[in-house]
Amino acid sequence: MMLLSLLFAASAVSARVMDTLAAIPKDWKHVRPATASEPIALRIALHQQHAEALEQAVIEMSTPGHPNYGMHMSLKELRSYTAPSEKSTTVVTQWLRKYGIEPEVDNDWVSFTTTVGAASDLLGTSFAWYQYAEGGSPKLRTLSYSVPDEVAAQIDLVQPTTRFGQLGAKKSTIFEMHRLEEAEVAVNLAAANAPTKVNLAAAASCSPYVTPACLKSLYSIGYTPSASANNKVAFCSYLEEYARYTDLQSFETKFVSAAKGQNFTVELVNGGLNDQASSDDSGEANLDIQYILGTSHPIPIVEYSTGGRGPLVPTKDQPTPPGSNEPYLEFLTYILAKPDSALPQTISTSYGEEEQSIPQSMRTRSATCSCSSPTFPAGCPYVTSVGATSGSNPEKAVSFSSGGFSIYHARPAYQSTAVATYLKGIGSTYAAYFNASGRAIPDVSAQGVNFQVIDKGYTSLLSGTSASSPVFAGIVALLNAARKSQGNAPLGFLNPWLYNNTAFFTDITTGYGSGCSSNRAFRSGARWNATVGWDPVTGLGTPKFDQLLAAAAPGVTNA
Repeated sequence: MMLLSLLFAASAVSARVMDTLAAIPKDWKHVRPATASEPIALRIALHQQHAEALEQAVIEMSTPGHPNYGMHMSLKELRSYTAPSEKSTTVVTQWLRKYGIEPEVDNDWVSFTTTVGAASDLLGTSFAWYQYAEGGSPKLRTLSYSVPDEVAAQIDLVQPTTRFGQLGAKKSTIFEMHRLEEAEVAVNLAAANAPTKVNLAAAASCSPYVTPACLKSLYSIGYTPSASANNKVAFCSYLEEYARYTDLQSFETKFVSAAKGQNFTVELVNGGLNDQASSDDSGEANLDIQYILGTSHPIPIVEYSTGGRGPLVPTKDQPTPPGSNEPYLEFLTYILAKPDSALPQTISTSYGEEEQSIPQSMRTRSATCSCSSPTFPAGCPYVTSVGATSGSNPEKAVSFSSGGFSIYHARPAYQSTAVATYLKGIGSTYAAYFNASGRAIPDVSAQGVNFQVIDKGYTSLLSGTSASSPVFAGIVALLNAARKSQGNAPLGFLNPWLYNNTAFFTDITTGYGSGCSSNRAFRSGARWNATVGWDPVTGLGTPKFDQLLAAAAPGVTNA
């Protein structure tokens, strides 16, 4: 009997720690232990059979000159790469059912809702409620979790468990916002709606305020495609921000008269809403829709409104609804399940958070100077990261334009030449404070200061890389429209193409991005300088649309 007991105990502890944190992350505090009866929703990522082959295939179809360039995958083909083995699905579902959990399986994801007590037993851990110092809803998390060895071999991660990332002010990269008096708006209004090329050229300085007209002039955008449901551009909204129809109508009237009457469609994800009467912030969402439209009109636009903190008012017993705090993951699984015909060709997201707040396994599946907080998802090698500039003749980097080197993702091959040249140029500067072999960001840049936006009926000025991202997304949407007009595939994953066409960007060589102000090693903070060639402030530079158009769709006229 004693021998049997010892054998049972040995098998019970035969488990693998999947992720662990040494302590509660900085700026978080423990609120209270979770009670066993509280609900919790979790997702398990099953191990994909052909993940490495998928990465290789994506690079091949995205690299100009390769025989597979432009041969994008269908959803069915993608799932053949990401599909788990039959053994993985069987082992994981049987493991869950032993705990009375009936899971929902969708290719390589397993979702389920259970109680904290059952989840704690399942994962060999204890859950508790934690609160971020700067606000936001409390989160149900743990500092470590384990699974049986047999299960560990079949999965990549279980979340949300150890992910403490905070969706708050840091995540929306609006650096500054304030309202303008209508008299100030009138100063640039005539130039914004100027019908002649002469007047547009005069507005090209984008000073003191940015408008769609000055952006088109500055970046030589003359191409206007035909509207087509087969070519769409989309943007992501989080944090209960909703783009407003009435504000867009006012923006069109004031700044983009040719687009009057164009609207956008909304798709709701993870309990997201489209609350046109909301009293919450809407500056980010309005900035996205107005400058995507201002750049890419008349291409159809979709807003993905993704819930992430839940509609209910938090209480002591239920601070936040189960499964309401993983918006990135929810959005990605939603978009990956859509049929090919429903997918947009370009998606802009102006949100991010510190890379170190995301468990490494989740960073890999979702797919900077360390003291200046490298960001996620910008640091993912399969995302095009956009920095910010201001002014003209010359444009210059702005101090809030974050960039640097990922602490987790290796530098991809498409960046090898451009980034190696930069690193050689700076020598040992800051060498101890960043991962020189990491994926480098940003890739490109665009204007990011003093954008005129209509928000809740008022004209406001917004600044930040949040402004740069929708501008560049609109430009990519135009390039895709031009390619489709010739019967060609859209650009798809963009980065290898960008780094193959570096001459078609205006190199930004003045200005800097600053950071590390809280690090004792730097009295006045540290900075990345804009310099000749790629740099970790402005990337390859700002777009020369006429030349990019000629490279993407030879023969399409920029007019």
